[in-house]
Amino acid sequence: MIHASNDNPVLNRPRLAGLTGWDADWSGLRVVVAGIGVSGFAAADTLIELGARVVVVDGADTPATRGKADTLRIVGAADVLLGEQHQSSVPDVDGERPELVVTSPGLRPDSPLLAAAAAERIQIWGDVELAWRVRERAGRRTAEWVCVTGTNGKTTTVGMTEAMLRAAGFTVAAVGNVGTPVLDALREPVEHDVLVVELSSFQLHWAHSVSPLASVVLNVAEDHVDWHGGYANYVADKSRIFEHTRVACVYNAQQPETVRMVEEADVVEGCRAVGFTLETPDVSMLGLVEDLLVDRAFLEDRRGSALELASVADTGPIPTPHGVANALAAAALARAAGAPPEAVRDGLRAWEPGDHRIQAVATTHGVVWVNDSKATNPHAADAALSAFGSVVWIAGGLSKGVSYDRLVARHADRLRTVVLIGTDNDGLLAALAEHAPAVPVLPAGADGAADGDAVMAAAVRLAHGAAQRGDTVLMAPASASMDQFTSYAHRGDAFIREVAELVERLS
Repeated sequence: MIHASNDNPVLNRPRLAGLTGWDADWSGLRVVVAGIGVSGFAAADTLIELGARVVVVDGADTPATRGKADTLRIVGAADVLLGEQHQSSVPDVDGERPELVVTSPGLRPDSPLLAAAAAERIQIWGDVELAWRVRERAGRRTAEWVCVTGTNGKTTTVGMTEAMLRAAGFTVAAVGNVGTPVLDALREPVEHDVLVVELSSFQLHWAHSVSPLASVVLNVAEDHVDWHGGYANYVADKSRIFEHTRVACVYNAQQPETVRMVEEADVVEGCRAVGFTLETPDVSMLGLVEDLLVDRAFLEDRRGSALELASVADTGPIPTPHGVANALAAAALARAAGAPPEAVRDGLRAWEPGDHRIQAVATTHGVVWVNDSKATNPHAADAALSAFGSVVWIAGGLSKGVSYDRLVARHADRLRTVVLIGTDNDGLLAALAEHAPAVPVLPAGADGAADGDAVMAAAVRLAHGAAQRGDTVLMAPASASMDQFTSYAHRGDAFIREVAELVERLS
């Protein structure tokens, strides 16, 4: 697999190397922006405001992209090129070769446009790299960044961290892969003290110089291996979050991969490694003592004492091991940024879990129905399955090239029935046949069916027929959603709607 490198050979070109603030000389810089989605639009809009000359390229020629293109043309973009025919090469900007490509995170490194840019030695940034370079602006406060990545739990941890920092009195915003582009937050009139930045492996691949106050890798497991060209590349991109961290690299002390990441990280001198664990914490860690979250990292007498931060019950309406781990990671980030102990507790109590994350939606005839549509890979589904006893499991979708063997083997004993949705289930079916051969598997629709809403209706009917009093019907697909749904949220909403209609029929 060809990979466009994130270690660009032209990083030290004088013009680009000097672009390290909003007030630097961006005027006339020739830039191609790849993608006109949320992050691509924000990048193009920012560059136009800075005075760069911009060409935007997107393979989709739809009413939505045409509408965004019209907006960018109005505010001064040099050109917007829509359609697959523009994806195979790097276009000129006003008749000259571009000096920079800014890519949207979803575009694969081996895509023709990015591979061509790398071959031509044109530097490639992501939107996060651009945001880091323009974060300082004359007359405005410069926000500190605390950065979050991991295979699972990112958005929850970002939300918890934001709530803790807000409880501490900071002006704070959650940005990045959580939904709001960092560039949009930087251009808001509000001056933030801290930005809590969720970073995907895609975004980290193209981040060269980000130097956060604190950073965390929550966990790593197989995910997006097709995009990265293998698990080792995926882990390597995740580990980039620790590079240049200044105060605290927060790591999962119970996962060897994240321990190695922090040991090998090239950090700013004086940066500390701070672990989190679901066990009793050692020095320079946060962890559990009975049902309390405690801190042995951010206090003077950390060898002889620990600070109580919160209780397990504060971590959510359905406390789970991974939810507690997320809370400990968030607490470490908040403490690194200066939040007092009581702000951790108050923030957790104020935080509201997002939809589609182990969300109890109904109870009927002794059966609990839980929506975890955000479980788009086996690692996330493992966390959800671990929280319950006897389960009717609604699963399936786009596998993204991962293996399901470990997941099924671990939870075979708790599966009463598996109801299949999705179109790419060969790997899941093989794992079920190998590790849970006695568990009934019920298909919710013809393989390849495109009508996700109809498939979900069938899945809920089948799950209801299989469930017994005391069971949990858990929709944690362990797969991406885009084969039958527009997003994991669409999939979750369909589940919630069908369960509500079932409850109404049974009442």
